[in-house]
Amino acid sequence: MIAAAGRSVGAGLAHIVASIPSPSSGTLSIGPLKIHAYGLMIALGVVAGVWLLGRRLEQDGTGTRDDANSIAVWAVIAGVIGSRLYHVATDWSKFAHHLTNIPKIWQGGLGIPGGLLFGIGTGAWMIRRKGIPIARGFDAAAPAIAIAQAIGRWGNYWNQELFGRSTKVPWGLEIDDAHLPEGFAHGTLFQPTFLYESLSNFALAAALIVAGKRLKLRPGHLMALYIMGYGVIRFFVEGLRIDEAHHVGGLRWNQWVALAAVVGGAIYLAVSNARVADVIEAETAAELEAEDEAIEEADAADEAAEIEAEDAETETDADADAETEPDAETDADAEPVPEPEVQREPEAEAEPVADPADPGEVDDDGLPSSHD
Repeated sequence: MIAAAGRSVGAGLAHIVASIPSPSSGTLSIGPLKIHAYGLMIALGVVAGVWLLGRRLEQDGTGTRDDANSIAVWAVIAGVIGSRLYHVATDWSKFAHHLTNIPKIWQGGLGIPGGLLFGIGTGAWMIRRKGIPIARGFDAAAPAIAIAQAIGRWGNYWNQELFGRSTKVPWGLEIDDAHLPEGFAHGTLFQPTFLYESLSNFALAAALIVAGKRLKLRPGHLMALYIMGYGVIRFFVEGLRIDEAHHVGGLRWNQWVALAAVVGGAIYLAVSNARVADVIEAETAAELEAEDEAIEEADAADEAAEIEAEDAETETDADADAETEPDAETDADAEPVPEPEVQREPEAEAEPVADPADPGEVDDDGLPSSHD
């Protein structure tokens, strides 16, 4: 008996673990107040997204939380309108004869591509009005939008809609008989596409935040990465869904839209990077040209300094020579100084040499006279 009870409990736990139960109702009752869970999930997503946007604007120094609130009011309204119009336009057969159902958004049916188009466009207008650079405002909003989508997708769970094909995976989604598609037996499990997209958007938001901090991205590139990332997510999730949709070339219409988003984001990044490369190349060429001019000017200055030094040296030598030449000319032009006359003693008259043949004076005796 105990063993049987254990097997029963084990079977019950296995059943819970092996599937995601469907909600008993799409509304939450608080006394007499009924809240549609679908709208509540969207509202919670908006609150989380606006909070993150305000925080990122303040961290970037480009705006405040009040700016985020002002931007979100208009962007969210435009996004809801755009997403509803997109859903109605792409699934017109459901509304052609029931026009009064168009505004009933609480029953589900919001096309994300239309919401992004209208919401981002209106957000850009508000960002500009607040004096925030549009590209930097977009980068602040990119992960915030992903967070809002991640939470808002749980509205599909409460409405038991937009699930994928049948599956036997342990996390298969249960759908009650009231929402079970035709041709499927009671108890069939389906791919929980809402969960895949929700978790993927949380991961995308985290990746964008990390990329914005660690990578040197140009303004606007983070938004382009978000658009590309969501395009990839939506392409694969859309391929799992089994709800009615228009097909073109073997793909669902929204898959083509997702591919267009990926390609558009890639083209934007390529063109932007090419422009940056051209600017860098031009700046580099200008810097090299400026360096060459500076080198030429320095060489010319050095050469001029050398010539000036040589001229100065030549002038110095000329001045020295000029100072020396006047002395020589003065010496040449000056009257010669008369040499002092040497007083020569009169030459003594030579005594006549007595000629031996000349007897000289003779005395009275006839003999030569002599002197003492």
